[in-house]
Amino acid sequence: MKYISTRGQSKPLSFSEILLGGLAPDGGLYLPEIYPKFSAQDLNSMQSMSYPGLAFHIISRFIDDIPKDDLKAIINKTYTKEVYAFSRPQQKAEDITPILKVKDNLYILSLSNGPTLAFKDIAMQLLGNLFEYVLKKENAEINILGATSGDTGSAAEYAMRGKKGINVFMLSPYQKMSRFQAAQMFSIQDHNIFNLSIKGVFDDCQDIVKAVSNDLNFKRDFKIGAVNSINWGRILAQIVYYFKGYLAVAKNNEEVSFTVPTGNFGNICAGHIARMMGLPIKRLVVATNENNVLDEFFKTGMYKPRDSQNTFHTSSPSMDISKASNFERFIFDLIGRDSKKLNALWKSIDQGGNFDLNQEGVFEKIQAFGFTSSSSTHKERIHYIKEIFNQYKIIIDTHTADGFKAAYEHTDENVPMIVLETALPTKFEDSVVEAIGQKPERPESLKHLEDLPQKFEIFDNQVDQVKTFIRQNV
Repeated sequence: MKYISTRGQSKPLSFSEILLGGLAPDGGLYLPEIYPKFSAQDLNSMQSMSYPGLAFHIISRFIDDIPKDDLKAIINKTYTKEVYAFSRPQQKAEDITPILKVKDNLYILSLSNGPTLAFKDIAMQLLGNLFEYVLKKENAEINILGATSGDTGSAAEYAMRGKKGINVFMLSPYQKMSRFQAAQMFSIQDHNIFNLSIKGVFDDCQDIVKAVSNDLNFKRDFKIGAVNSINWGRILAQIVYYFKGYLAVAKNNEEVSFTVPTGNFGNICAGHIARMMGLPIKRLVVATNENNVLDEFFKTGMYKPRDSQNTFHTSSPSMDISKASNFERFIFDLIGRDSKKLNALWKSIDQGGNFDLNQEGVFEKIQAFGFTSSSSTHKERIHYIKEIFNQYKIIIDTHTADGFKAAYEHTDENVPMIVLETALPTKFEDSVVEAIGQKPERPESLKHLEDLPQKFEIFDNQVDQVKTFIRQNV
Protein backbone atom coordinates (compact mmCIF):
# COMPACT_ATOMS: atom_id res chain seq x y z
CA MET A 1 0.00 0.00 0.00
CA LYS A 2 1.45 3.34 -1.10
CA TYR A 3 0.26 6.84 -0.21
CA ILE A 4 -0.03 9.76 -2.61
CA SER A 5 -0.46 13.50 -2.06
CA THR A 6 -3.63 15.33 -3.04
CA ARG A 7 -1.40 17.92 -4.75
CA GLY A 8 0.24 15.26 -6.95
CA GLN A 9 3.83 16.51 -6.67
CA SER A 10 5.21 14.08 -4.06
CA LYS A 11 6.36 10.52 -4.70
CA PRO A 12 4.27 7.61 -3.38
CA LEU A 13 5.44 6.47 0.07
CA SER A 14 4.74 3.68 2.56
CA PHE A 15 2.71 4.14 5.73
CA SER A 16 5.75 4.42 8.02
CA GLU A 17 7.28 6.99 5.68
CA ILE A 18 4.24 9.30 5.94
CA LEU A 19 3.31 8.62 9.58
CA LEU A 20 5.51 11.20 11.28
CA GLY A 21 5.42 14.03 8.77
CA GLY A 22 1.80 15.15 8.44
CA LEU A 23 1.71 17.34 5.32
CA ALA A 24 3.33 16.08 2.12
CA PRO A 25 6.34 18.09 0.86
CA ASP A 26 4.13 19.64 -1.85
CA GLY A 27 1.73 20.95 0.81
CA GLY A 28 -0.93 18.32 0.13
CA LEU A 29 -2.49 15.62 2.30
CA TYR A 30 -1.75 11.93 1.99
CA LEU A 31 -4.33 9.36 0.93
CA PRO A 32 -3.91 5.69 -0.04
CA GLU A 33 -3.54 5.07 -3.78
CA ILE A 34 -6.63 2.84 -3.57
CA TYR A 35 -9.20 2.14 -0.87
CA PRO A 36 -9.51 -1.52 0.20
CA LYS A 37 -12.98 -2.90 -0.47
CA PHE A 38 -15.19 -4.96 1.86
CA SER A 39 -18.11 -7.04 0.59
CA ALA A 40 -21.36 -7.94 2.34
CA GLN A 41 -19.79 -11.30 3.13
CA ASP A 42 -16.79 -9.56 4.69
CA LEU A 43 -19.11 -7.47 6.87
CA ASN A 44 -20.90 -10.59 8.07
CA SER A 45 -17.58 -12.11 9.09
CA MET A 46 -16.79 -9.00 11.20
CA GLN A 47 -19.93 -9.25 13.35
CA SER A 48 -18.35 -11.22 16.19
CA MET A 49 -15.01 -9.37 16.28
CA SER A 50 -13.84 -7.49 19.37
CA TYR A 51 -12.83 -3.85 18.88
CA PRO A 52 -9.07 -4.67 18.73
CA GLY A 53 -9.81 -7.54 16.34
CA LEU A 54 -11.91 -5.32 14.08
CA ALA A 55 -9.28 -2.58 14.21
CA PHE A 56 -6.54 -4.98 13.15
CA HIS A 57 -8.73 -6.46 10.39
CA ILE A 58 -9.28 -3.00 8.87
CA ILE A 59 -6.02 -1.19 9.66
CA SER A 60 -3.81 -4.04 8.41
CA ARG A 61 -5.28 -3.46 4.93
CA PHE A 62 -3.66 -0.02 4.97
CA ILE A 63 -0.35 -0.86 6.69
CA ASP A 64 1.87 -3.49 5.09
CA ASP A 65 5.30 -2.20 6.16
CA ILE A 66 4.90 -3.06 9.86
CA PRO A 67 5.05 -6.82 10.61
CA LYS A 68 1.56 -8.12 11.32
CA ASP A 69 2.43 -9.43 14.79
CA ASP A 70 3.90 -6.05 15.75
CA LEU A 71 0.87 -4.20 14.39
CA LYS A 72 -1.50 -6.50 16.25
CA ALA A 73 0.45 -5.94 19.49
CA ILE A 74 0.28 -2.13 19.04
CA ILE A 75 -3.49 -2.27 18.45
CA ASN A 76 -4.09 -4.64 21.39
CA LYS A 77 -2.05 -2.33 23.64
CA THR A 78 -4.13 0.66 22.50
CA TYR A 79 -7.71 -0.56 22.76
CA THR A 80 -8.15 -1.89 26.31
CA LYS A 81 -10.92 -1.43 28.86
CA GLU A 82 -8.34 0.15 31.20
CA VAL A 83 -7.62 2.98 28.71
CA TYR A 84 -11.31 3.48 27.82
CA ALA A 85 -12.65 3.26 31.34
CA PHE A 86 -15.18 6.12 31.37
CA SER A 87 -18.13 4.31 29.79
CA ARG A 88 -21.68 4.86 31.05
CA PRO A 89 -22.87 2.43 33.76
CA GLN A 90 -25.02 0.40 31.34
CA GLN A 91 -22.14 -0.05 28.86
CA LYS A 92 -19.10 -2.31 28.74
CA ALA A 93 -15.72 -0.56 28.71
CA GLU A 94 -14.20 -3.38 26.66
CA ASP A 95 -16.51 -2.41 23.79
CA ILE A 96 -14.33 0.76 23.46
CA THR A 97 -17.04 2.56 21.42
CA PRO A 98 -20.34 1.18 22.79
CA ILE A 99 -23.61 1.99 21.08
CA LEU A 100 -26.39 3.65 23.09
CA LYS A 101 -29.96 3.34 21.86
CA VAL A 102 -31.93 6.58 22.23
CA LYS A 103 -35.12 5.32 20.55
CA ASP A 104 -36.03 3.15 17.56
CA ASN A 105 -33.58 3.86 14.72
CA LEU A 106 -31.73 6.59 16.67
CA TYR A 107 -28.45 5.83 18.41
CA ILE A 108 -25.39 7.47 19.96
CA LEU A 109 -22.00 5.99 19.17
CA SER A 110 -20.12 6.57 22.44
CA LEU A 111 -16.65 7.77 21.50
CA SER A 112 -15.63 9.64 24.65
CA ASN A 113 -14.59 6.94 27.09
CA GLY A 114 -10.85 7.58 26.77
CA PRO A 115 -8.52 9.49 29.12
CA THR A 116 -9.49 12.99 27.91
CA LEU A 117 -13.23 12.25 27.51
CA ALA A 118 -13.36 13.10 23.80
CA PHE A 119 -13.53 11.15 20.54
CA LYS A 120 -9.99 12.29 19.67
CA ASP A 121 -8.61 9.69 22.12
CA ILE A 122 -9.69 6.83 19.84
CA ALA A 123 -7.17 7.85 17.17
CA MET A 124 -4.60 9.66 19.28
CA GLN A 125 -3.86 6.74 21.58
CA LEU A 126 -3.10 4.59 18.54
CA LEU A 127 -1.02 7.35 16.97
CA GLY A 128 1.07 7.68 20.14
CA ASN A 129 1.85 3.97 20.16
CA LEU A 130 2.63 3.93 16.42
CA PHE A 131 4.93 6.94 16.80
CA GLU A 132 6.77 5.27 19.67
CA TYR A 133 7.20 2.05 17.67
CA VAL A 134 8.50 3.73 14.49
CA LEU A 135 10.82 6.11 16.37
CA LYS A 136 12.33 3.26 18.40
CA LYS A 137 12.85 1.19 15.27
CA GLU A 138 14.63 4.08 13.52
CA ASN A 139 16.36 5.34 16.70
CA ALA A 140 14.88 8.75 15.87
CA GLU A 141 13.25 11.71 17.61
CA ILE A 142 10.35 13.95 16.67
CA ASN A 143 9.01 17.36 17.64
CA ILE A 144 5.25 17.32 17.17
CA LEU A 145 3.65 20.63 16.22
CA GLY A 146 -0.12 20.70 16.46
CA ALA A 147 -3.11 23.02 16.66
CA THR A 148 -6.24 22.46 18.67
CA SER A 149 -9.65 24.04 19.06
CA GLY A 150 -10.03 22.16 22.33
CA ASP A 151 -9.92 18.36 22.27
CA THR A 152 -7.09 17.39 19.90
CA GLY A 153 -4.55 19.09 22.15
CA SER A 154 -5.33 17.22 25.35
CA ALA A 155 -5.79 13.92 23.49
CA ALA A 156 -2.38 14.32 21.83
CA GLU A 157 -0.66 15.39 25.03
CA TYR A 158 -2.11 12.55 27.08
CA ALA A 159 -1.08 10.09 24.35
CA MET A 160 2.47 11.46 24.02
CA ARG A 161 3.33 12.59 27.57
CA GLY A 162 6.56 11.07 28.82
CA LYS A 163 7.20 9.13 25.61
CA LYS A 164 10.88 8.82 24.71
CA GLY A 165 12.05 10.81 21.69
CA ILE A 166 8.87 12.91 21.45
CA ASN A 167 8.26 16.58 22.27
CA VAL A 168 4.82 18.16 21.75
CA PHE A 169 4.30 21.83 20.91
CA MET A 170 0.55 22.43 20.94
CA LEU A 171 -1.03 25.69 19.73
CA SER A 172 -4.47 26.70 20.99
CA PRO A 173 -6.54 29.90 20.60
CA TYR A 174 -6.08 32.13 23.66
CA GLN A 175 -9.16 32.07 25.94
CA LYS A 176 -11.31 30.31 23.31
CA MET A 177 -11.63 26.86 24.93
CA SER A 178 -13.89 25.73 27.76
CA ARG A 179 -12.42 25.96 31.27
CA PHE A 180 -12.21 22.15 31.42
CA GLN A 181 -10.47 21.87 28.05
CA ALA A 182 -7.88 24.51 28.98
CA ALA A 183 -7.22 22.93 32.37
CA GLN A 184 -6.86 19.49 30.83
CA MET A 185 -4.05 20.70 28.59
CA PHE A 186 -2.34 23.33 30.70
CA SER A 187 -2.19 21.22 33.89
CA ILE A 188 0.15 18.70 32.22
CA GLN A 189 3.60 19.25 33.73
CA ASP A 190 5.61 16.65 31.77
CA HIS A 191 8.92 17.99 30.46
CA ASN A 192 8.12 17.07 26.84
CA ILE A 193 4.79 18.98 26.65
CA PHE A 194 4.69 22.65 25.63
CA ASN A 195 1.42 24.61 25.41
CA LEU A 196 1.43 27.77 23.26
CA SER A 197 -1.67 29.95 23.55
CA ILE A 198 -2.05 32.08 20.41
CA LYS A 199 -3.89 35.41 20.32
CA GLY A 200 -6.37 34.49 17.60
CA VAL A 201 -8.75 31.69 16.60
CA PHE A 202 -8.10 28.04 15.76
CA ASP A 203 -7.63 28.79 12.06
CA ASP A 204 -4.72 31.09 12.98
CA CYS A 205 -3.12 28.25 14.96
CA GLN A 206 -3.67 25.86 12.07
CA ASP A 207 -2.17 28.34 9.60
CA ILE A 208 0.98 28.58 11.74
CA VAL A 209 1.31 24.78 11.80
CA LYS A 210 0.97 24.64 8.01
CA ALA A 211 3.44 27.50 7.52
CA VAL A 212 6.05 25.75 9.67
CA SER A 213 5.39 22.41 7.95
CA ASN A 214 5.78 24.03 4.53
CA ASP A 215 9.21 25.42 5.53
CA LEU A 216 10.91 22.21 4.45
CA ASN A 217 14.33 23.20 5.78
CA PHE A 218 12.98 24.04 9.25
CA LYS A 219 10.83 20.91 9.21
CA ARG A 220 13.89 18.77 8.41
CA ASP A 221 16.31 20.49 10.81
CA PHE A 222 13.93 20.38 13.77
CA LYS A 223 12.27 17.04 12.93
CA ILE A 224 8.75 18.50 12.87
CA GLY A 225 5.86 16.02 12.84
CA ALA A 226 2.08 16.36 13.04
CA VAL A 227 -0.78 14.90 15.07
CA ASN A 228 -3.63 17.02 13.71
CA SER A 229 -6.09 15.24 11.47
CA ILE A 230 -3.88 16.23 8.53
CA ASN A 231 -1.99 13.12 9.73
CA TRP A 232 -3.34 10.12 7.84
CA GLY A 233 -2.89 7.88 10.90
CA ARG A 234 -5.64 9.81 12.68
CA ILE A 235 -8.14 9.30 9.86
CA LEU A 236 -7.22 5.62 9.55
CA ALA A 237 -7.96 4.93 13.22
CA GLN A 238 -11.33 6.70 12.97
CA ILE A 239 -12.52 4.56 10.06
CA VAL A 240 -12.75 1.61 12.46
CA TYR A 241 -15.53 2.97 14.65
CA TYR A 242 -17.79 3.58 11.66
CA PHE A 243 -17.62 -0.16 10.99
CA LYS A 244 -18.12 -0.86 14.72
CA GLY A 245 -21.18 1.41 14.89
CA TYR A 246 -22.64 -0.04 11.71
CA LEU A 247 -22.20 -3.64 12.87
CA ALA A 248 -23.88 -2.83 16.19
CA VAL A 249 -27.18 -1.67 14.66
CA ALA A 250 -27.49 -2.97 11.08
CA LYS A 251 -29.54 -6.02 10.18
CA ASN A 252 -29.09 -8.00 6.96
CA ASN A 253 -26.55 -5.55 5.49
CA GLU A 254 -29.10 -2.70 5.51
CA GLU A 255 -28.05 0.91 5.02
CA VAL A 256 -27.30 3.10 8.04
CA SER A 257 -26.81 6.89 8.26
CA PHE A 258 -24.31 8.77 10.44
CA THR A 259 -24.51 12.32 11.77
CA VAL A 260 -21.13 13.81 12.56
CA PRO A 261 -20.42 17.10 14.39
CA THR A 262 -17.38 18.43 12.57
CA GLY A 263 -15.07 21.41 12.32
CA ASN A 264 -11.90 20.27 10.54
CA PHE A 265 -13.72 17.57 8.51
CA GLY A 266 -11.45 14.78 9.82
CA ASN A 267 -14.07 12.74 11.65
CA ILE A 268 -16.56 12.74 8.79
CA CYS A 269 -13.77 12.23 6.24
CA ALA A 270 -13.17 8.88 7.91
CA GLY A 271 -16.87 8.11 7.34
CA HIS A 272 -16.54 9.07 3.69
CA ILE A 273 -13.62 6.65 3.33
CA ALA A 274 -15.53 3.88 5.15
CA ARG A 275 -18.34 4.39 2.64
CA MET A 276 -15.85 4.22 -0.25
CA MET A 277 -14.61 0.93 1.22
CA GLY A 278 -18.08 -0.58 0.92
CA LEU A 279 -19.74 0.17 4.26
CA PRO A 280 -23.48 0.60 3.46
CA ILE A 281 -23.85 4.24 4.52
CA LYS A 282 -26.90 6.00 3.09
CA ARG A 283 -26.22 9.49 4.45
CA LEU A 284 -23.30 11.30 6.03
CA VAL A 285 -24.81 14.33 7.76
CA VAL A 286 -22.35 17.17 8.37
CA ALA A 287 -23.33 18.98 11.60
CA THR A 288 -21.87 22.47 12.06
CA ASN A 289 -22.41 25.36 14.46
CA GLU A 290 -22.52 29.10 13.67
CA ASN A 291 -19.22 28.63 11.81
CA ASN A 292 -21.19 27.02 9.02
CA VAL A 293 -18.83 27.22 6.03
CA LEU A 294 -19.22 23.49 5.38
CA ASP A 295 -23.00 23.66 5.65
CA GLU A 296 -22.96 26.46 3.08
CA PHE A 297 -20.85 24.32 0.75
CA PHE A 298 -23.08 21.26 0.93
CA LYS A 299 -26.13 23.41 0.29
CA THR A 300 -24.72 25.65 -2.48
CA GLY A 301 -21.51 24.17 -3.92
CA MET A 302 -19.63 27.32 -2.87
CA TYR A 303 -16.68 26.89 -0.51
CA LYS A 304 -15.94 30.25 1.14
CA PRO A 305 -13.64 30.01 4.17
CA ARG A 306 -13.79 32.97 6.54
CA ASP A 307 -11.02 34.97 8.16
CA SER A 308 -10.35 35.19 11.90
CA GLN A 309 -12.56 38.24 12.37
CA ASN A 310 -15.55 36.33 10.96
CA THR A 311 -15.02 33.11 12.88
CA PHE A 312 -17.34 33.02 15.89
CA HIS A 313 -16.53 31.87 19.42
CA THR A 314 -19.39 29.51 20.33
CA SER A 315 -20.55 27.08 23.02
CA SER A 316 -19.34 24.18 20.83
CA PRO A 317 -15.79 25.57 20.54
CA SER A 318 -14.13 22.48 19.08
CA MET A 319 -16.05 23.29 15.89
CA ASP A 320 -15.09 26.98 15.77
CA ILE A 321 -13.22 26.46 12.52
CA SER A 322 -13.70 28.19 9.16
CA LYS A 323 -11.02 26.43 7.10
CA ALA A 324 -11.41 22.67 7.30
CA SER A 325 -8.09 20.99 6.49
CA ASN A 326 -9.45 17.54 5.67
CA PHE A 327 -11.99 18.93 3.24
CA GLU A 328 -9.18 18.75 0.69
CA ARG A 329 -9.16 14.95 0.96
CA PHE A 330 -12.87 14.73 0.16
CA ILE A 331 -12.71 17.21 -2.72
CA PHE A 332 -9.80 15.20 -4.18
CA ASP A 333 -12.06 12.14 -4.35
CA LEU A 334 -15.06 14.18 -5.53
CA ILE A 335 -13.17 15.57 -8.57
CA GLY A 336 -11.89 12.14 -9.57
CA ARG A 337 -8.48 12.53 -7.91
CA ASP A 338 -7.44 15.16 -10.42
CA SER A 339 -4.48 16.76 -8.59
CA LYS A 340 -4.07 19.47 -11.24
CA LYS A 341 -7.65 20.62 -10.68
CA LEU A 342 -7.24 20.36 -6.91
CA ASN A 343 -4.11 22.53 -7.00
CA ALA A 344 -6.04 25.21 -8.86
CA LEU A 345 -8.87 25.12 -6.31
CA TRP A 346 -6.56 25.32 -3.30
CA LYS A 347 -4.42 28.01 -4.84
CA SER A 348 -7.52 30.19 -4.61
CA ILE A 349 -8.16 29.11 -1.00
CA ASP A 350 -4.54 29.69 0.06
CA GLN A 351 -4.78 33.21 -1.37
CA GLY A 352 -7.86 33.97 0.74
CA GLY A 353 -10.38 33.25 -2.01
CA ASN A 354 -13.08 30.64 -2.59
CA PHE A 355 -14.32 28.23 -5.25
CA ASP A 356 -17.60 27.18 -6.85
CA LEU A 357 -18.10 23.51 -7.82
CA ASN A 358 -21.35 24.14 -9.68
CA GLN A 359 -19.23 24.63 -12.78
CA GLU A 360 -18.59 21.50 -14.87
CA GLY A 361 -21.33 19.67 -12.95
CA VAL A 362 -19.04 18.61 -10.10
CA PHE A 363 -21.42 19.64 -7.32
CA GLU A 364 -24.12 17.37 -8.75
CA LYS A 365 -22.00 14.40 -7.68
CA ILE A 366 -22.35 15.27 -3.97
CA GLN A 367 -25.51 13.18 -3.63
CA ALA A 368 -23.71 10.14 -5.00
CA PHE A 369 -21.29 10.46 -2.06
CA GLY A 370 -24.16 10.55 0.47
CA PHE A 371 -23.46 13.97 1.98
CA THR A 372 -25.97 16.42 3.41
CA SER A 373 -25.61 19.05 6.15
CA SER A 374 -27.03 21.26 8.87
CA SER A 375 -26.01 24.10 11.18
CA SER A 376 -27.21 25.18 14.60
CA THR A 377 -27.11 28.00 17.13
CA HIS A 378 -26.45 28.18 20.88
CA LYS A 379 -30.19 28.35 21.54
CA GLU A 380 -30.74 25.17 19.51
CA ARG A 381 -27.89 23.38 21.31
CA ILE A 382 -29.43 24.20 24.67
CA HIS A 383 -32.81 23.01 23.38
CA TYR A 384 -31.47 19.60 22.30
CA ILE A 385 -29.46 19.04 25.49
CA LYS A 386 -32.68 19.69 27.40
CA GLU A 387 -34.84 17.64 25.02
CA ILE A 388 -32.62 14.54 25.07
CA PHE A 389 -32.31 14.70 28.86
CA ASN A 390 -36.02 15.21 29.51
CA GLN A 391 -37.14 12.49 27.10
CA TYR A 392 -34.41 9.89 27.49
CA LYS A 393 -32.41 10.81 30.64
CA ILE A 394 -29.25 11.02 28.57
CA ILE A 395 -26.94 14.03 29.01
CA ILE A 396 -25.03 15.13 25.91
CA ASP A 397 -22.43 17.81 25.31
CA THR A 398 -22.88 20.88 23.11
CA HIS A 399 -21.19 19.40 20.01
CA THR A 400 -23.26 16.22 20.20
CA ALA A 401 -26.30 18.51 20.53
CA ASP A 402 -25.30 20.06 17.17
CA GLY A 403 -25.34 16.47 15.93
CA PHE A 404 -28.83 15.75 17.25
CA LYS A 405 -30.23 18.90 15.66
CA ALA A 406 -28.82 17.74 12.31
CA ALA A 407 -29.98 14.15 12.83
CA TYR A 408 -33.58 15.21 13.49
CA GLU A 409 -33.51 17.35 10.35
CA HIS A 410 -32.32 14.49 8.15
CA THR A 411 -33.95 11.48 9.76
CA ASP A 412 -35.53 8.69 7.71
CA GLU A 413 -37.77 6.49 9.84
CA ASN A 414 -36.74 3.39 7.87
CA VAL A 415 -32.98 3.96 8.16
CA PRO A 416 -31.06 3.71 11.46
CA MET A 417 -29.33 7.00 12.33
CA ILE A 418 -26.17 6.99 14.45
CA VAL A 419 -25.04 10.28 16.02
CA LEU A 420 -21.32 10.33 16.74
CA GLU A 421 -20.64 11.56 20.26
CA THR A 422 -17.96 14.25 20.46
CA ALA A 423 -17.17 14.55 24.17
CA LEU A 424 -18.55 13.79 27.61
CA PRO A 425 -20.80 16.63 28.81
CA THR A 426 -18.58 17.50 31.78
CA LYS A 427 -16.15 19.16 29.34
CA PHE A 428 -18.84 21.79 28.64
CA GLU A 429 -20.41 22.01 32.07
CA ASP A 430 -21.64 25.61 31.88
CA SER A 431 -23.88 24.97 28.87
CA VAL A 432 -25.22 21.75 30.37
CA VAL A 433 -26.14 23.59 33.58
CA GLU A 434 -27.82 26.28 31.48
CA ALA A 435 -29.87 23.60 29.72
CA ILE A 436 -30.90 21.23 32.50
CA GLY A 437 -30.01 23.02 35.74
CA GLN A 438 -27.58 20.38 36.97
CA LYS A 439 -23.93 19.49 36.53
CA PRO A 440 -23.11 16.36 34.55
CA GLU A 441 -21.29 13.61 36.39
CA ARG A 442 -17.50 13.88 36.32
CA PRO A 443 -14.95 11.05 36.80
CA GLU A 444 -13.52 11.13 40.33
CA SER A 445 -9.96 11.61 39.06
CA LEU A 446 -10.94 14.85 37.26
CA LYS A 447 -13.15 16.48 39.91
CA HIS A 448 -10.67 19.24 40.80
CA LEU A 449 -8.98 19.57 37.43
CA GLU A 450 -9.44 23.35 37.11
CA ASP A 451 -7.67 23.88 40.47
CA LEU A 452 -4.40 22.29 39.33
CA PRO A 453 -1.38 24.50 38.50
CA GLN A 454 -1.28 25.44 34.80
CA LYS A 455 1.72 25.85 32.50
CA PHE A 456 1.43 27.64 29.15
CA GLU A 457 2.96 30.45 27.08
CA ILE A 458 1.01 33.28 25.41
CA PHE A 459 2.11 34.36 21.89
CA ASP A 460 1.02 36.78 19.22
CA ASN A 461 -0.23 35.29 15.96
CA GLN A 462 3.28 35.13 14.49
CA VAL A 463 4.94 32.15 12.80
CA ASP A 464 8.45 33.37 13.68
CA GLN A 465 7.66 33.53 17.40
CA VAL A 466 6.61 29.88 17.34
CA LYS A 467 9.72 28.86 15.38
CA THR A 468 11.96 30.69 17.87
CA PHE A 469 10.28 28.94 20.80
CA ILE A 470 10.79 25.54 19.17
CA ARG A 471 14.47 26.34 18.53
CA GLN A 472 14.95 27.27 22.17
CA ASN A 473 13.26 24.17 23.58
CA VAL A 474 14.47 21.20 21.57
